[in-house]
Amino acid sequence: MSKGAQRLVIGISGASGVIYGIRALELLRECKVETHLVISKAAELAVTYETILKPAEVRARASVCHPMGDVGASIASGSFNTLGMLIAPCSVKTMSEIATGVTSSLLTRAADVALKERRRLVLMVRETPLHTGHLRTMLQLSELGAVIMPPVPAFYVQPQNVAALVEQSVGRALDLFGFELDSTRRWNEDWQRTAARHGASEHHTSQPEER
Repeated sequence: MSKGAQRLVIGISGASGVIYGIRALELLRECKVETHLVISKAAELAVTYETILKPAEVRARASVCHPMGDVGASIASGSFNTLGMLIAPCSVKTMSEIATGVTSSLLTRAADVALKERRRLVLMVRETPLHTGHLRTMLQLSELGAVIMPPVPAFYVQPQNVAALVEQSVGRALDLFGFELDSTRRWNEDWQRTAARHGASEHHTSQPEER
C-alpha cells in the first residue's frame, strides 16, 4: 500500500441487513478510503428485497468490485496490502466457512487472508437466536483473531429513524479500523450534552425506589 493510501475490503453476504454494508461503502468513500467490494448473489437478491437500490448501484459505490468466483483477485493474496476486512452483514454460512478455513468463494478467501496476515476482520453477524453451534463458531473465530460484532442497536443515541441506527452501528464498526466519523455518537461526549438539554441527571444511574 503506497504511503498515505488506505484500503479496506468490504464483504456483503446473503443475510438480512445489506444496508450496513452499503452505508459502510458510502461513508468510506466520503473518507477517501479505497474500498474493495465482494458481494454474494444472495446479498444481491437481498438488496432488491430490502432497499430501493439495484445491485449495480451498490457495486458502483465501491472503488473496485470483485466477482465472487474470482479467486485470482488482488484481495485473495496476502501480498495485497489492506487495513483488513469488514463483512456487513455476515451470514452464518459465511461465518462458518471462515472458521473452518475451507473457503469456497472470494468472499471467504479474502476473510481468510485477513486472518492469516493478522489484519483486522470484523464480522457483523446477523442471526438470532443463536444455538450452541453458532456460539462455538463465534468463539473459534474470536480465538483466530476475528472481531464478532452483531449490529446491536444503540438506543442511547436517541435515534429518530432506522437510518440513524444503521449509521451508529456502521460507525462503531469502522471505529475498529481506526476511522472516526463525525456522525458517530460518543457516550461520554454526545450523550451527556443531549441529557443536559433534556434536563436528565448527569450520570443517568438513578435506581427505582424500593417498594
